[in-house]
Amino acid sequence: MGQDALPEELAGALVGVHRLTRRRLRAGLTAPRLRGAEVELLRLVEARPGIGISEAAKELYLAGNSVSTLVNHLVRDGYLIRETDPADRRAARLLPTDAALKRLRDWQERRAELLDRHLAELPEADREALRAAVPALRRLAESLRQEGETP
Repeated sequence: MGQDALPEELAGALVGVHRLTRRRLRAGLTAPRLRGAEVELLRLVEARPGIGISEAAKELYLAGNSVSTLVNHLVRDGYLIRETDPADRRAARLLPTDAALKRLRDWQERRAELLDRHLAELPEADREALRAAVPALRRLAESLRQEGETP
């Protein structure tokens, strides 16, 4: 693979793994499916309980009204708690419910089991190559995040 082909091949491989993982996991769902942006917001709130809507919008690179709509759906469905921020009565703080934490944990466990099963089928050299690529992929993600934060 030439250097010029790397970006497209890498992007295609990452998208393919992500899409196929989601599809396999959706097959076993008993609860209604959450949209990708809803899951991203739940993961963010899990990692940063008490985050505000505008800060969540900035972190997710979404418009504030889009995040407000997501919050309304997730509150209605019992996955988020929206409470008034005591420091600014006009702002809301977001907290995950036990149902959200359980759903995220179940998804993570099922995802780990699925990927463990498929990784075990690969030759050891492929598993080592993937293990070695993880730090570089994290640095690539951080570089993309930083570009999004520069004015």
